[in-house]
Amino acid sequence: MKQKVIKTDNSKTTVIIRLMVGSIFLSEGLQKFLFAELHGAGRFEKIGLPWPEFLGYFVGGFEVVCGFLILLGLVIRLATIPTITIMIVALTTTKLPILINEGVWSMLHAARTDWAMLLGSIFLFIKGSGHWSFDHKWMNKNKT
Repeated sequence: MKQKVIKTDNSKTTVIIRLMVGSIFLSEGLQKFLFAELHGAGRFEKIGLPWPEFLGYFVGGFEVVCGFLILLGLVIRLATIPTITIMIVALTTTKLPILINEGVWSMLHAARTDWAMLLGSIFLFIKGSGHWSFDHKWMNKNKT
């Protein structure tokens, strides 16, 4: 099981996607703590999610931890499961109403970052963390 979680290839360019996905999740998670009324509990309350105070810190915590793990390339497949879930919830709770009320073009414009983060997370889940990662080092260490 451990080998499947850390298995990755020797791609040196995967780090580009890891830097994008990891840094954005880390930044957004920190902002849910630093600016809770704007990006955390206040935002969740505004869009009608239940238990906004709890969810603000819960989601923010996952974004910080998973963003950091993605940046390091450490257990990246486990780290991307919450990020994929977060992005699906974000799209359905914030972008679906835009689609219904304002139309497809407004929704596509508003969802561009969400789609990039979702697809980046899915890419990393499928591909692994690449050459410059702790997973790669760990995998090669276990081979010897």
